[in-house]
Amino acid sequence: MNGFDEDVVVIGSGFGGAVSALRLSEKGYRVRIYEAGRRFEDEDFAKTSWDVRRYLWAPRLGCFGVQRIHRLPHVMVLAGAGVGGGSLNYANTLYQPGAAFFADPQWPDGRDWGAELETHYATARRMLGVVEHYPHTGVVEQIMAGAAGDLGVGDTFRHAPVGVFLGMPGVRVPDPFFGGDGPDRTGCTLCGNCMVGCRVGAKNTLMKNYLALAERRGTTIEALRTVVDVREHPDGGFVVTTQRTGAWFGRDRRTIRAEHVVVSAGTWGTQQLLHRMRASGSLPRLSAALGRLTRTNSEALDGAVTTRVPDGAGLADGVAITTSFHVDDRTHVENVRYGPGSNLMGMLATVLVPGDRRLPGRIASFVGKVLRHPIRELRLASLHRWSERGIIALVMQTADNSLTLSLRRRLGRSVLTSEQGHGEPNPSYLPEAHRATAAIAAQIQKHTGVPAEARGSWPEVFGIPLTAHFLGGAVISSSPADGVVDPYHRVWGHPGLFVVDGSAVPANPGVNPSLTITALAERAMSFWPVKGERDARPPQS
Repeated sequence: MNGFDEDVVVIGSGFGGAVSALRLSEKGYRVRIYEAGRRFEDEDFAKTSWDVRRYLWAPRLGCFGVQRIHRLPHVMVLAGAGVGGGSLNYANTLYQPGAAFFADPQWPDGRDWGAELETHYATARRMLGVVEHYPHTGVVEQIMAGAAGDLGVGDTFRHAPVGVFLGMPGVRVPDPFFGGDGPDRTGCTLCGNCMVGCRVGAKNTLMKNYLALAERRGTTIEALRTVVDVREHPDGGFVVTTQRTGAWFGRDRRTIRAEHVVVSAGTWGTQQLLHRMRASGSLPRLSAALGRLTRTNSEALDGAVTTRVPDGAGLADGVAITTSFHVDDRTHVENVRYGPGSNLMGMLATVLVPGDRRLPGRIASFVGKVLRHPIRELRLASLHRWSERGIIALVMQTADNSLTLSLRRRLGRSVLTSEQGHGEPNPSYLPEAHRATAAIAAQIQKHTGVPAEARGSWPEVFGIPLTAHFLGGAVISSSPADGVVDPYHRVWGHPGLFVVDGSAVPANPGVNPSLTITALAERAMSFWPVKGERDARPPQS
């Protein structure tokens, strides 16, 4: 046993952690996952986003939901929480990025990364149960097709690849994906609440595939345990310290020793942990590149909304994301929906202001629009049936921009902060998003007969974009001067420590990154030997 409590500790249970746990347990390793969030059965998810204790993540306030919200000076981050990580509240949209992503010079030299990952993308699609083209066409899909046509890019319009068990709506059947080895599943009812948490059991979250299979092969998952320290043991391996998530008192600190540690806490969680471990001296040899090349997917979340619910339009009915088009060769637009009753996130929406103005100009534009049409603005801003009155536009780019994250002291605590990094400045708004939302608004009015208006977000008024796809900061690299992990996801300077999640992604994919994170994790785990072979050690840095 060599004094190890586990062969591998995996920190986090999102796409990187879930893949790591399954593949290593299949190879005979004793694996333990620590997850800061809670475990959800289907019926545990919030019925609507107004059930804030089950929907929002604020553990010190007793909220143990699936939706994290973090703020940095240059971006507001939407992320996931719980056993299954981002798969619990993502829009189950699984695109493979194009050639521009793999052409980014930040990828380590000497490999054709697109070609090398192709087989792992195929495995990821099979494991996540991808339906290549969402099969239903309703008013929203027609609106998106019309907007693409109005923008002159109708040939780029397509139905999205989604990770959902469609089946017979509401009908439960034995596992249809893994020969009966996975959990029973229920057909999608098109309720629209994918991002609040699928109470139906149709969404292909990681608890329906990788994590369920990993547990059957012996992986232990400890929920509501936050990792607060990782340090090398003098006799080999690592000592991992955890405490009860959200505890003010009675933190119940525990330590175990593991031969290997895989950090998969999501970009926010992984960066926060690694920055603190370097600052405290627990992991003193972490690369100085930690925090560099933090990506936002060059993203904006805008939309279009009407003053009343259009009769019979069903704007909130369907899977969360169903279609997309490209405004130009680097800008990708998707429709996003919440289900009826899930109106809480409408609190982030407001007047769309010109982003090319300084803050006083944006504020003046905001005030001017409100004063010119106060009654109309009140109706547009109303949260009453907000999810049924419009379409959110998720806009992503392959642009080479980034932030650099570091720690600063605030109110006696070390917290993450940001500054502009490599490449173009991280955008405070996207003019392409404004064009797209204007076209979507025009199409909503054309299809429903109800006037609609393009909308922005409160953070964007103050020059802070929203992103649901926070990436990078511990990127894969050719040397420790360029990133935190090597091409096999081994942390430079700390043999036995790995980073396998979105923080290792070195470029903006311009599409939803979940499939890419899964494929990269599949590739990383493919290099580990079966336990007992070659002294049961993966290649060392």
